[in-house]
Amino acid sequence: MTHTPVLETERLRLRAPAPCDFEAWAAYKASARSRFTGAVQDRPQAWRGFCGLIGHWAVRGYGMFILTRHGDDAALGMVGPWFPEGWPGQEIGWMLFDAALEGQGLAQEAALAARAHAYDVLGWPTAISLIDPENAASEALARRLGCVAEGLADLPGFGPAGVWRHPGPDTLAEGGMEAYA
Repeated sequence: MTHTPVLETERLRLRAPAPCDFEAWAAYKASARSRFTGAVQDRPQAWRGFCGLIGHWAVRGYGMFILTRHGDDAALGMVGPWFPEGWPGQEIGWMLFDAALEGQGLAQEAALAARAHAYDVLGWPTAISLIDPENAASEALARRLGCVAEGLADLPGFGPAGVWRHPGPDTLAEGGMEAYA
């Protein structure tokens, strides 16, 4: 994991997951917030999921970034390119670990950086976000990112999720990450 990219935005730093992030992940997965990203999990289940997140980086060469603020390495959530086996397409995913972080634009800022990375560095021609149909906050973020709902997909091990298509890199203006809004 030493050669993974670090993305910087005005307020945020996005880096690969590290062992020090497990406690924040386990607390999130033990909370009701995690119902939108799978299910509430005990520590052993959370451990296996966390190791899967790190393994995605090893297998695919990219994965979900840990979201932190500049000057503070505390894990606030995860965002990034994601494409596990059985997924209907390459995804830009996001989650904030604590509800108190909502409404600050952090997820949007991070998702814009992740999408720019997926298009500009990974060369993705398109991206989707898969959202639990009951997750109104994530659907609102998808709309702010310019995504369009395309229906439902049945995710292996998760059930139905809304498929939200991001605008492609060819439809976005040139000129850095801000152009991906």
